[in-house]
Amino acid sequence: MLTRLASPTHEEVYRVEDRESGLRGFIALHSTRLGPAAGGLRMRVYDGDDAALEDVLNLSRGMSYKNAAAGLPLGGGKAVIIGDPMRDKTPQMLRAMGRAINMLRGRYWTAEDMGMSPEDMAEITRETRFVAGLDTGAHASGDPSPVTARGVLGAMRAGAAQLWGTDDLRGRHVAVQGLGHVGWHLCLLLHETGARLSVADMNPAHAASTVREFGATMVDPRVIHAVDADIFAPCAIGGVLNARSIPEIKAKMVCGAANNQLATPEDADRLRARAILYLPDYVANGGGIINVAAEILQIAPRAPWVEERLGAMQARMAHILTRAAGEGISPAILADRLVEEQLLQAAG
Repeated sequence: MLTRLASPTHEEVYRVEDRESGLRGFIALHSTRLGPAAGGLRMRVYDGDDAALEDVLNLSRGMSYKNAAAGLPLGGGKAVIIGDPMRDKTPQMLRAMGRAINMLRGRYWTAEDMGMSPEDMAEITRETRFVAGLDTGAHASGDPSPVTARGVLGAMRAGAAQLWGTDDLRGRHVAVQGLGHVGWHLCLLLHETGARLSVADMNPAHAASTVREFGATMVDPRVIHAVDADIFAPCAIGGVLNARSIPEIKAKMVCGAANNQLATPEDADRLRARAILYLPDYVANGGGIINVAAEILQIAPRAPWVEERLGAMQARMAHILTRAAGEGISPAILADRLVEEQLLQAAG
């Protein structure tokens, strides 16, 4: 079921296969220096196994950085299932993934991510206890998406204060790309603050819902990044900030919930060269893992602990933006440097 793959960058990488259920996927543990690796399980269609492997490696590294930036005693891990979640997913497949996760004996904790639901995660718990973000249980934290969205909103406020001298988002135009669990909740919060919304999703029904609920303007997903907005919020897949898209961005700030938004490290400098303020994704979107961590660590009472860390995360973003501006570098470069120093210290 688990085949270990050699990796020069990650502590453990596994191919996961179960012929009976049709399961194909990967699990990657980037680092356990700060604690057990934690990160979500996603299911999506990939252009082959190599693309899925590249995704899980990048995402698990991002989780190491995200957990460290959030000040959590957790390392970084991720799991992916290859397939269409609307057509290919079965209870047998989910339980097979649960058995694979259980074989790692707590070195990796999983949670809900793209293409998965709380019901799916409950199915996985039939085979392993190393699952968080559940709806039931003594320390259940539920769907982490609303807390992720709150963290992104807090980051936007920090960016707004840096750019415009106020964290008030009332009247600001935000272009949101991706209207899954997190993207939808972010739209809800932005609507409540009085922001104006342009939205796009590959599923037209999702976009239509935000038009009805929040008075948003629906945009073609192929050009949402180029909308003449104040803020561009990528909340779908990674790699959307690249050599092709960056010259077309009209927003003054990029801040969203998607992981690995930069296609290459050089894209951080491309954004800075165009005077676009980029808020490092793993600092902005850490709210969900904070919520999940409370469950893993069995924190009680959970709510005050989560609130304190959400506040600290927004303060950290503000610090990164101020210091990066003072040093004349991209916030992404500074954020990476701070986290790498943190991980190096943890290594002893």
